[in-house]
Amino acid sequence: MSILVTGGAGYIGSHTVVELLNRDENIVIVDNFVNSKPEVLEKIKKITGKDFKFYEVDILDEKKLNNVFEENDIESVIHFAGLKAVGESVEKPIEYYYNNVTGTLVLLKLMRKYNCKKIVFSSSATVYGDPGTPKYIEEFGRGKTTNPYGSTKSIIEQILEDLYASDNSWNIAILRYFNPIGAHKSGLIGEEPQGIPNNLMPFIMKVANKELDHLNVFGNDYEGTKDGTGARDYLHVVDLAIGHIKALEKLNREKSGVFIYNLGTGTAYTVLEIIETFKRVNNVDVPYKIAPRRSGDLAIYYADPTKAKKELGWVCERGIEEMCRDSWNFIKSDK
Repeated sequence: MSILVTGGAGYIGSHTVVELLNRDENIVIVDNFVNSKPEVLEKIKKITGKDFKFYEVDILDEKKLNNVFEENDIESVIHFAGLKAVGESVEKPIEYYYNNVTGTLVLLKLMRKYNCKKIVFSSSATVYGDPGTPKYIEEFGRGKTTNPYGSTKSIIEQILEDLYASDNSWNIAILRYFNPIGAHKSGLIGEEPQGIPNNLMPFIMKVANKELDHLNVFGNDYEGTKDGTGARDYLHVVDLAIGHIKALEKLNREKSGVFIYNLGTGTAYTVLEIIETFKRVNNVDVPYKIAPRRSGDLAIYYADPTKAKKELGWVCERGIEEMCRDSWNFIKSDK
């Protein structure tokens, strides 16, 4: 029996694959390398000393994805594959809806065909929209999303809930991520966004690495934050990866159901706190300039991780200093 990991060569997928292999799980990876690089696969093998099956497949290609199911006894799926840049999604909504939603439908169709009804889905805190309070609790449900990327996650969550309503033999975990940063302690795998970065940490690293001359900090007049800059819940990518293992263990204990969890630390750090921590722990300079606020940005939000702790036994173990140190170690290490 194998675990299929879609998008397993990507940032979060690769770290999850490492944790799975360290637990001696049999895995199959599919990836089309739109958001990843082929050399990541060899780095995973180097870290773990383990091998795995890999298929270069786009999940939109039903025929090729069918072959993956046909050739392997797949018991469960961890689903990461998808386009993920918020800004790009605003520019290319059709591509995002088609890729993320249709790709997931193709995957679910084949899972049903092969009676594989256990899935952990990579969702996002963006599905909450703006609930009017900074602490996000699972019971809030989905709100009005602010970009097509977030909308695709919300739609897929609805699809999964409808699927369970139609056939309650499905076993589904939906994980709503907050802001993953950091990298594997080996320095071999980490975040390498293709094109213009979408998140704060890749921009910080490009400035620290002198690829960019400064960082734009969008707004320093937000109410309710320590220094006026936006505050977010950042978590270490390895803690996030372990959250997927815990979610899969939960599904293995349960007969069926839909289980939704926030994965975050429960603490919000401001942009300037992240920058100053990065500078201090890595002894590098990160010049920045204050720029106007971006439309749609919230002042502050963070996870209530109580449910994940109670039901999954999952808590974040790595702090902000380790997140910043591991991020820089990945960039400067000789891979």
